[in-house]
Amino acid sequence: MNETLKRTISGAVYIALLLTSILFSTESFIILFGIFLIITIYEFSNLVSLNKIFSILFGTLLFSAIILISHYNKQTTEYLNGLLSSNLDLTLNIKQLDLILLAVTLVVSIKCILFLFYDSVQKISTSSKYLYLLGYITLPFVFIVKISFGTNDYNPKIILGLFILIWTNDTFAYLVGKSMGKHKLFERVSPKKTIEGFLGGAVFAAFAGFLISKLYIQPTPEFSNKSILIWTIIALIVSIFGTIGDLIESKFKRIAGVKDSGSIMPGHGGILDRLDSVIFVAPIIFLFYQILYYVS
Repeated sequence: MNETLKRTISGAVYIALLLTSILFSTESFIILFGIFLIITIYEFSNLVSLNKIFSILFGTLLFSAIILISHYNKQTTEYLNGLLSSNLDLTLNIKQLDLILLAVTLVVSIKCILFLFYDSVQKISTSSKYLYLLGYITLPFVFIVKISFGTNDYNPKIILGLFILIWTNDTFAYLVGKSMGKHKLFERVSPKKTIEGFLGGAVFAAFAGFLISKLYIQPTPEFSNKSILIWTIIALIVSIFGTIGDLIESKFKRIAGVKDSGSIMPGHGGILDRLDSVIFVAPIIFLFYQILYYVS
């Protein structure tokens, strides 16, 4: 089969699966990303030579436990209105858990960014591998689910908006970089990325953020006057940190000596290749949400 045709078909199947699961129900969305997590852990374990069975069990159980606890908290909010003090304590515990998980993820994210600049690294220590498994792979999937709930209930438009921004950024970064890119962005890790491509992706992502805020997502009352600014900032976060996430995965692949993280998607590589941007962006978006709600 022609390579372009294979790439088109596998990409269409991926997008259709993603859209269907996100729009169908909360449960289908969580289940799909749970499956994506298992595949991503498998691919990451191949890249860094980790025990696959233990890594998948660890990641899956942690993801499931956190999501179930969070979902249980949302259900009790509806049924325990008469027990305000008890419910308040439970909510507080969930918020504390979120902050702890976010702190761990951000620390590992900083470690990942520093990892980009380690020129001499050819072997990753075992402790670092498991730290990356926790904070670079598993916990970001938790935050992908959490940001889709916005302020209250599950809102598929939020996660779809995030993917639209990532796809817009990636597409126009490639097109602008290919047509006018001259200055390399981070050549020793990703020779094809250019500064011009990065800037082009950021500009078009910001424009997509503007369109999303005006035409697609109805803002909550407390943010109605700031919707355009909020989604423009989210677009810039996606451009900056999505690019960093892509570079980090490229660094892991370069050390492993492989082109793709896997082969589950013909012409595209693995699931980690498709989600490397969103898993690095999700915790930053969640942090932005927390700052936004605190300030408001």
